[in-house]
Amino acid sequence: MLRWGHRFRDQRVTTHVALVARAFGASKFILTDIRDQTVETTVEKITANWGGTFGFSMGKPWRGVVSDWRSKGGIVVHLTAYGENIETSNVMERIRSEDKDILVIVGSQKVPGEFFSPSVSDFNVAVGNQPHSEISSLAVFLDRLYGGKELAVKFKDAELRIVPQKRGKKMLKSGKQSTKEQQI
Repeated sequence: MLRWGHRFRDQRVTTHVALVARAFGASKFILTDIRDQTVETTVEKITANWGGTFGFSMGKPWRGVVSDWRSKGGIVVHLTAYGENIETSNVMERIRSEDKDILVIVGSQKVPGEFFSPSVSDFNVAVGNQPHSEISSLAVFLDRLYGGKELAVKFKDAELRIVPQKRGKKMLKSGKQSTKEQQI
């Protein structure tokens, strides 16, 4: 997952994009063209506490990341409100039929027109053709890509685990049970 156009005032949004990427099945987050230690620290802390493996890198130029990805045989999906509609087109079928590793590009501000070109993106995908959050776009795209199976994954080596239940909150911490009731 490649995040382009991060601004320091967007630390929370960029962090949430990374957390959605991790929770919904992506294996790595790349914050291009800039370094933001706050985002990196938060993502690493979440991964340490909640388990699994999730790569994080930052500061690399986006063109180099895309070029390297494509040279290794991967495809690039650019999430944009202007792309092929995820529901009304067969774009997801075509992406899956490629059977290649996918680099998903999510912008935070107006992206350069170059992102829409075949030299950068193999697919321009819209989760609806209305303005909306990049966080929601990524979540919907990954959920459609994995068919919901990513929502049942149990992350290995988790220090914290939520125990699903009908009411209240229940969490396991390093093998110890902690229960906290919540008013509904």
